[in-house]
Amino acid sequence: MLKKGDRIIIISVSALIIISSALLFFTKSGGKMVTVKENNELIYKGSLYENKVVELKGNTVEIKGGAVTVTQADCKNQICVNHRAITKKGESIICLPNKVIAEIE
Repeated sequence: MLKKGDRIIIISVSALIIISSALLFFTKSGGKMVTVKENNELIYKGSLYENKVVELKGNTVEIKGGAVTVTQADCKNQICVNHRAITKKGESIICLPNKVIAEIE
């Protein structure tokens, strides 16, 4: 048989686990908007869930299925093209040579 103190501890720990899980889930959830900037100028702002290809001077940014990728760049290092797709709020892909930033808000 559980004592009153044991029940309080079990309920407190359970509540802490539920609250922590909820906070982790909601803070890591995907964003809703994508912004694409070139030379610090806003080129595109739209839904993360609307399929779109944004053509820039040296880069191509693709928004598809809730993910953003840079599919083409004319820079030498191709870091932005090789970057994994971004899907969560606060994530970004940056092409320094072409001054392009794709970010999820």
